[in-house]
Amino acid sequence: MAMIQVWELLSYMVTVIGLPVAIFFFVYEQRRQRENEEEEIYQILSDGYIDFLKLAIDNPDLKLQANAAVLDLTEEQRERMLAMFGILISLFERAYLVVYDDNMSERRARRWRSWEDFMREWCRREDFRDNLDLLLPGEDPDFAVHIRKIAEEENASPRPAVTASS
Repeated sequence: MAMIQVWELLSYMVTVIGLPVAIFFFVYEQRRQRENEEEEIYQILSDGYIDFLKLAIDNPDLKLQANAAVLDLTEEQRERMLAMFGILISLFERAYLVVYDDNMSERRARRWRSWEDFMREWCRREDFRDNLDLLLPGEDPDFAVHIRKIAEEENASPRPAVTASS
């Protein structure tokens, strides 16, 4: 009879100790997997932005890396610029949809701030801001409100004087 009691005691111990430990490891692995998925998504978005920057470098005549709008573009250059701005808006919208949340963790908020910095950088350009009405139809309404708000803020903020160096 003592052997049965030992087995019962061991089964109770497994239930009392083993089950909570198993649940803990399950939850821990789920959280880790979620963080890995978020990291992968962030990396894919970052790669998309790098690809966009390479596209901008491949089109130096559009001067997309300049801090100011280029006003003397040909019709063909303007079409290419609008297409590239469309790519950029699409990328920003994807980042908004997969990264932004009202209740973000600190890690996710850091990732979002980097995307918001990119958006602010582009919204400082007059030509980008001026074309938002052409670029935003069909995009997520919450994203459209968000980027328009950024554009308004950047348009209203004072710019440091830029001096040309010879």
